[in-house]
Amino acid sequence: MAERYPAPHRRRSIIGWRLGQVVFRTLYDVQVVDRDRVPRRGAAILVSNHLGFLDGPLLFGTAPRAANIIVKKELFHGFVGWLLRALGQIPIDRTTGDRNALMTAVSALDDDRVVGVFPEGTRGRGDVAHIHQGATWLALRTGAPVVPVTLLGTRKRDARGSLPGPRSRVIVAFGEPFTLKGQPGLPGRDQRRIATEQMRVAMTEHVQTTVERVGMALPERPPSDVSDNG
Repeated sequence: MAERYPAPHRRRSIIGWRLGQVVFRTLYDVQVVDRDRVPRRGAAILVSNHLGFLDGPLLFGTAPRAANIIVKKELFHGFVGWLLRALGQIPIDRTTGDRNALMTAVSALDDDRVVGVFPEGTRGRGDVAHIHQGATWLALRTGAPVVPVTLLGTRKRDARGSLPGPRSRVIVAFGEPFTLKGQPGLPGRDQRRIATEQMRVAMTEHVQTTVERVGMALPERPPSDVSDNG
C-alpha cells in the first residue's frame, strides 16, 4: 500500500488566515501589492524572500487565499508549535530532503490549495542570492504555478533580528506567476538544478523591481543572530 501524506485540514488554515488579516492590519501599516496575481482557484506555490521572524506569519496572514506554509521544524515546540499545527502549517527538517514535508505539501497542492515556501531556507538580506531545491521539486512534481513574493520592512536595516515597531510600513508584493517545466532528456538532478536557477532569477528580479517600485531598501546585512536555526 502506498504511503499517505495527508494535508492539514483545510479549515485550519482558513481560520488562521482570517485571523491573520485582522491582526496584521492592526499591528502594522501593511501594503499588499498586486494580490490579484495569485490565481483565484487551483494550486499555487508562493515563493518568498526571507528577512525576519515576521515573514512566515505575514505571508500567511496577507495572502489573498488561505495557505499552508512550510515552516522549520525547530519552531514546532510548546505553545508556538501547537499554534502552528492548529493553523495548518507544515513542519520541515531543513537538514534533510524531508520527504514527509514535501509530500504533505504535494497533497495540499493536489487538493488545489496554496502552499508557501521560503526557498532561501533561513533569514538573510532577502536578496535571494541562493535558494534550495525544495520549492523547485514541488513545482516540477505538481505543475503548479509559482508566484514570487517580495517582503520588505519585516526587519530593520541594521544587523539585528528584531521585529519592526508597531504601525511600521510593511510591504507584501506578489509577482507574475510562472510555470517550471523539466528539460527532456536531462537527468532529474540536472533538471532541478536548471529550474532552481530559473526560480532564483525570477525571485531576484521581483525583489529588485519591488524595491524600486515602493522605495524601500533591503536590510544592509543579514541578521546578527542568524544561525543554522534561522
